[in-house]
Amino acid sequence: MLSSSLNDAIVILLNLILTRAKHWQKSQLLLETKTIRPFSFSFNTSDYRILHMDQDQGRLYLGSREYLVSLDMQNVNKEPLIIHWPATAQRKGECKLTGKGGQGECANFVRLIEPWNRTHLYTCGTGAYKPICTFINRGWRAEEYLFRLVPGYVDSGKGKSPYDPRQENAAALINGNLYAGVHVDFMGTDPAIFRTLGDRPAVRTEQYDSRWLNEPVFIKIQKIPDSAEKNDDKLYFFFREKSLDASGGSAPSVLARVGRVCLNDDGGQRSLVNKWTTFLKARLVCSVIGADGVETYFDELRDVFIQRTHDERNPIVYAVFSTAGSVFKGSAVCVYSMADIRNVFNGPFSHKHGHNYQWTPYTGKIPYPRPGTCPGGTFTPDLHTTKAFSDEAVNFVRAHPLMYQPIYPIHKRPLVVRTGVDYRFTTIAVDLVDAVDGRYEVLFLGTDRGTVQKVIVLPKDISTTEELILEEVEIFKVQNQHFLFLSCGLQQQLYVSSERGLTQVSLHRCAVYGKACSDCCLARDPYCAWDGEHCSAFTPATKRRSRRQDIKHGDPLRQCRGFNAKVEKRLRETVQFGVEGSSAFLECQPRSPQASVKWLYQKDGKPRKVVRLSRDKDVLKTGHGILLKSLTQLDAGLYHCLATENNFKHTVARISLRILDREIVDALTETLLTMSRPCAPSLCPSSRQTRSI
Repeated sequence: MLSSSLNDAIVILLNLILTRAKHWQKSQLLLETKTIRPFSFSFNTSDYRILHMDQDQGRLYLGSREYLVSLDMQNVNKEPLIIHWPATAQRKGECKLTGKGGQGECANFVRLIEPWNRTHLYTCGTGAYKPICTFINRGWRAEEYLFRLVPGYVDSGKGKSPYDPRQENAAALINGNLYAGVHVDFMGTDPAIFRTLGDRPAVRTEQYDSRWLNEPVFIKIQKIPDSAEKNDDKLYFFFREKSLDASGGSAPSVLARVGRVCLNDDGGQRSLVNKWTTFLKARLVCSVIGADGVETYFDELRDVFIQRTHDERNPIVYAVFSTAGSVFKGSAVCVYSMADIRNVFNGPFSHKHGHNYQWTPYTGKIPYPRPGTCPGGTFTPDLHTTKAFSDEAVNFVRAHPLMYQPIYPIHKRPLVVRTGVDYRFTTIAVDLVDAVDGRYEVLFLGTDRGTVQKVIVLPKDISTTEELILEEVEIFKVQNQHFLFLSCGLQQQLYVSSERGLTQVSLHRCAVYGKACSDCCLARDPYCAWDGEHCSAFTPATKRRSRRQDIKHGDPLRQCRGFNAKVEKRLRETVQFGVEGSSAFLECQPRSPQASVKWLYQKDGKPRKVVRLSRDKDVLKTGHGILLKSLTQLDAGLYHCLATENNFKHTVARISLRILDREIVDALTETLLTMSRPCAPSLCPSSRQTRSI
């Protein structure tokens, strides 16, 4: 006979199968409604990275191991254009002779694709530990379907692409000059902010000076104008690096940084020759203060998204952080203003002083021009080149590249915080969405378990906010995903790339919210609205009186009058069987992650008097339903799953539980086991006996 514990195990296993089946059904729904499209062209490659989005031609450019790919942004599977760009066989052999290649590194991993002009792209790869660059001819228009390497042209990739594919880089091609945060040597011990190409001299950060860069990991590079004067234009770069004070004590081991240089910096005349003379950096702080008053820092910068505004000088900076230690695991999103960033760069410089050699603000004389000032700019109209800077000013920058004050986020607190979970945020993309009741920022947060969370943050009052997870989509079925690259396009699509591939996800995925007005309203998704019959895509240009949407409050009592009763009537009662002494799992999962669930119970054969479920000691409550342990005939009845959100209550599931007699089930199980065993012909049951059973 089957034991009670085995029955319990079977029930739990069936529950897991049911849960995975639900996920599969949801995935199939997404595929069928074309709200998610995996890039399905099969070729032998990996390490997919979104390197450039061309909104004008509507093309998405990917780099991977030995391949360059051009995709249609409306449909990534529509006639992809592919270039095979491997390292030469000779170079691969030389790479392996150096001891590399144990993990497939002796290949050309594409790490940079930047627009050169209207018809050509500039691209670089690791070249099997010997970086190489070349041009791609993409034609004037997307309709030409032109995508090929310029024959016979190969350029050195040193200072443009890393040697090691495992080392991160960041790059931007600006006015014909390539600016890159990259490791520039075979051993990966010489990191630098480099400028190459173009008509300006090649310059870089000071070499082997840990005060400038100390084992950095480059995240993002972006040109941001400082004023209406072009000579004030600066390059901002975001990175994390090892702390100089990390040898012991309470100092963090890793620090998040933002640095900047002037685009027209040509290096010094006698000191810092071919080196940046305007290089400065500051610490980015993202932290929370606990109930005990202890401040917890998220120091490991993971990703940066720069959201443009109407004023190109003042974009909004969104940054994803995680904790650097292994004891406390958490992630956060902090938002910074350019005004706060500039204030810190205009503030005091950091200086080590005193018998304890502690960091203090520099109080001595500041040379002219002020370190970090651009030549020919607003404050230095008579100095036309950095080579005209005084030796005093140049030497001050060399010794004092760090600002004393840190940069705090807007409101001095994170926008989103995750602690006590088994994942970390790795990437971010942000989209500004116009809804009926205002404009909302929607955050798409990639995690290291291969999912993307869609999140909005709503103000509750002057000092507090409310964070809502609209949905979490499993993009790649891989745990501990190494990286996710997110990009939002004007085509209202999200593009997600990883080690395994690329997936296109529609921002309008309203079908996942069900067929009820209340569910659509409670979803509080600014991309969706109730049109009278369905939860459908909302655009401000198609406003109609029947459109129901309430992002700020999510109140279906007000928005869905006349629709709620119809949903209750359409809800079907399902039948589920359990066995005496065994367990039964009753599934109920509201569509909204914010809903609270309450179970009610109605006894079989009794009048419809609904009472609270009170057998807490025999009930295990989970996020997917309840597990009733050690069933008896008294547990038979009708179970109601009620979800409550924003004072709106509705029934999500009605389950009629019927209890089977233990002796009958055991007898039937024993008979089935007997029938499955081999037997002598004379002892096997006849076909008539089998039919009888």
